[in-house]
Amino acid sequence: MGEKKTIETLVSGGKATAGPPLGPMLGPLGVNIMVVVNKINELTKDFSGIKVPVKVTVDVDTKEFEVEVGTPPTVALIVKELGIEKGSGNPKTEKVGNLTIEQLKKIAKMKMGSTYAKTLKASAKEVLGVCVSMGVTVEGKEPRQVQKEIDEGVYDQVFQE
Repeated sequence: MGEKKTIETLVSGGKATAGPPLGPMLGPLGVNIMVVVNKINELTKDFSGIKVPVKVTVDVDTKEFEVEVGTPPTVALIVKELGIEKGSGNPKTEKVGNLTIEQLKKIAKMKMGSTYAKTLKASAKEVLGVCVSMGVTVEGKEPRQVQKEIDEGVYDQVFQE
């Protein structure tokens, strides 16, 4: 194996192009930029409309490459799921959206593996923590209330692994 170079950047899910930032970063490494871009888009298509962290590692001699896709920030996943622009400027008094318990589960699943959460319930509670700071309710309730209900087993059916 030869020398490896790694580039890291944020791309729009499924919409990476050979233009900046990727083109200028990949160009000097001598890889086929379109092949790399197509691979990135294939791996990020589920994150359409969200900025996704990607890491491309290139073997400078063989021009072989690997693409690693990170998980978008929890805030981005919540914003996408709710179809809103951004979180609340004043989350205590101004609510910007409401997630269903199923949407919460979907986001928690996406975050598994990129957080320290060992279970889907723990991951959901981390997502709920972000909901608090964004002014987002879940099932019409304050996120802290839902965290408590998860602890009490209210949603055990939903979070079966």
